[in-house]
Amino acid sequence: MARPVTAPAGLERKVASAIRWSAVNSLVQRLSQVGVGVLLARLIAPEQFGVFAVALVVLNIVMSISEMGVSVALVRTDKPVALLAPTVTTLSIASGCLLAAVCVLGAPWFASAMDTPQATGVIQLMSLSLVVAGVSAVPGALLQREFRQDHKFVADTSAFVVGTAVVVVLALLGFGAWSLAWSRIATNLVAAVVMFAYTSQRYRPGFDAVQARGLLAFGLPLAGASLLVFGVLNVDYIIVGSMLGTVPLGFYLLAFNLANWPVGAFSQPVRSVSLAAFSQVRDDPELFARAFARALRLLALATVPACVLLAALADPLVRTVYGERWAPAAQALALLVLLGALRVALELGYDYLASAGRSRAILVIHLVWMVALVPLLALGAHLDGIRGVAAAQSVVVLLVVVPAYLVAFRPYGVRARVLGAAVARPAFGGLVMVVVAVGVQWLIEGALWRLLVGGTSACLAYAVVVFPLRQEVLGLLRRRVSA
Repeated sequence: MARPVTAPAGLERKVASAIRWSAVNSLVQRLSQVGVGVLLARLIAPEQFGVFAVALVVLNIVMSISEMGVSVALVRTDKPVALLAPTVTTLSIASGCLLAAVCVLGAPWFASAMDTPQATGVIQLMSLSLVVAGVSAVPGALLQREFRQDHKFVADTSAFVVGTAVVVVLALLGFGAWSLAWSRIATNLVAAVVMFAYTSQRYRPGFDAVQARGLLAFGLPLAGASLLVFGVLNVDYIIVGSMLGTVPLGFYLLAFNLANWPVGAFSQPVRSVSLAAFSQVRDDPELFARAFARALRLLALATVPACVLLAALADPLVRTVYGERWAPAAQALALLVLLGALRVALELGYDYLASAGRSRAILVIHLVWMVALVPLLALGAHLDGIRGVAAAQSVVVLLVVVPAYLVAFRPYGVRARVLGAAVARPAFGGLVMVVVAVGVQWLIEGALWRLLVGGTSACLAYAVVVFPLRQEVLGLLRRRVSA
């Protein structure tokens, strides 16, 4: 039986500071991206967004294994960082360069398979991001390990400013999908430079065969799981593009990005510290399980209202903010929001299992996810277009993936009953929000008024339901501030 331990001195202070900075970072980034996204939707046609989506599929899938999971091992290791970092650097750079070459050579084939040959050059350009990711893997892991989200905020903000300037100028000049691709390259380069500037330790490439075997034994299953994660989150793009065409793919990309807003805004701040924080307390089973339930409740409190608003007000939101030509995106948005809400919880579970060293369990879960998802996505696209694809996503997560995670949690004392109790009140508040928002849609005409009145009324209703939890949340915040 493991001997209970207490959290390391100063851990709560570091975690609280990191979460605050990460929350600020995420909020600033998301709000800024919404503004830029609206502008680009007015400047770039849906077809060009579809071309970019094809290239993004390739980049996201390959990026998930670009450093073979070894940077995660660096975040969670109990060994001296200097012992592992040179080997991690070598493995990350080598894999990034190799995968970039594969993308450059394979781009014509993939673009043709997606019936979008004009995406070939965009894919080849964006493959440079893999090299940048490999070079900057160790600095990024060190910032995460040390809870330096303040430095990450500077890196992300600097990258966003430069990337936005690039994409707006090129879009105004008529570069279409190429403007989005060049912006991605500029963003990654600036972020990497700033992270290097903030990293005090410099590790040159080196190689230790013994350490490499240990890193790959942990990292490769995790990289495989990451590949499947990005696969299950991008295979829908492949199916939409190949079965429905580039224009529906552009609508679907906009809907998916909007639905993922809560994931980035609320999940990202917690995920920026959750892996390192869970790793610090994994030797105390009771504290380990309690930390997950508490994090899930706090995430649910913020995520549920945001997701409900996006789902219930999808049509007036898209028409008002993005314009009438993007209205078809609302068909998929309402259903994709459910997927986004569930992803917030699943990504936290991913970090929980990774911190416990259960990389193979993560791999199996995502393999099952992919096997169940692909045929249902194709069926959904055939029956109901992008709305059918969105419905298939949510059905698989609810009926297959969530139960699989609950089974994997059992050895650590995390039960469905405990997690259900943690999110019960936010979930009930979300149901009340749905009733209020839908009622407003029936009573009021005009997209803008439906959006304003429906959103305000639903938020007030949610606040009434979750009001009893205020003391728990305030108490947690006070304990962190005084830690």
